[in-house]
Amino acid sequence: MTAAWPRAFAATALAALLLLTQLPAAGAAPASAATARFAALASDVTQADGHRYGMTDDTGRTMDAAQILQAADGTYLAVYHTMLPDSRFHAAVATSTDLAHWQRRHDFGAGSSQPTLAADGRGGYLLAYEKDPDNHIAVRGYAGPRALLAGRAAHSFDAPRTLSSCAEGTPAITAVHGATVELTGHYRADCDTDRQLTATLRDFTRWHAEPAPRLDRAVQGYGNTGNIGDRAPLRLAGQPMVLVEGQRRRDDFASWSTYAYDPASGRADRVGLRTAGGSTSFANPSATLLTDPDGHPALLVSLFIPREGAAPGESGQLVYWREL
Repeated sequence: MTAAWPRAFAATALAALLLLTQLPAAGAAPASAATARFAALASDVTQADGHRYGMTDDTGRTMDAAQILQAADGTYLAVYHTMLPDSRFHAAVATSTDLAHWQRRHDFGAGSSQPTLAADGRGGYLLAYEKDPDNHIAVRGYAGPRALLAGRAAHSFDAPRTLSSCAEGTPAITAVHGATVELTGHYRADCDTDRQLTATLRDFTRWHAEPAPRLDRAVQGYGNTGNIGDRAPLRLAGQPMVLVEGQRRRDDFASWSTYAYDPASGRADRVGLRTAGGSTSFANPSATLLTDPDGHPALLVSLFIPREGAAPGESGQLVYWREL
């Protein structure tokens, strides 16, 4: 036994004590009206007005990490990725009229994953995804829906890695102001564990990224020592919120949970999700407000259920919606 061991043990014990003091108190009030509203609508999948487990497109590809939004003409758009036989992820875009049957329209190529899509406010779309090799964030601009579905980008930018020499990715587009795009993502801190970042892209030429430790702390407060990864913005009850995934133990895919974060207070609620079979692990959360196939306003939620935490018949991409 060396003299350094007691010091290392004391430091570890102190870190554990500090983490315990950060854990939310039992019965604590929700972080915000928006996070409370989300929990009320989305916690119980068995109460959904519609749902699909193990989503696939018309070619049989799994629609992993799917993000869905509704086009101006009512068509549903989904961007997602699939691991193909070439052992690489391929991001793709698909369309649907009923949220159940999806037609793949374009493959964005080998080495693209974790895609996110947003309208640019001018009739076009912005797509961002993680691209390898040299895992980094790529952003593409499309003049309109036809260009998106054909993969004809009018603007293109591949972001330099400035926070990690190993990986930056899982982007989400949070706002578009003319030629300025605001994003969030993750970076591999110390080439070891995923942590949060915010970034700004101006004119498809100027990129700036910085860490977002406030969101990290909110999720770590629940005892998550693994990766803090994918996240997506949402507005409910007139307030902004963020859905984010947190991993209790690194490399343990059964330990992913979903959290609803309030940017104003810096607090997060753990969303206790219930499925019919009792799945326990939920990752890659996203949600949007849309008109459902029956013509009603609804909240749609998209989650990936890793097989390590999935009940029989529930692994893969889950999409469900609750009418408002």
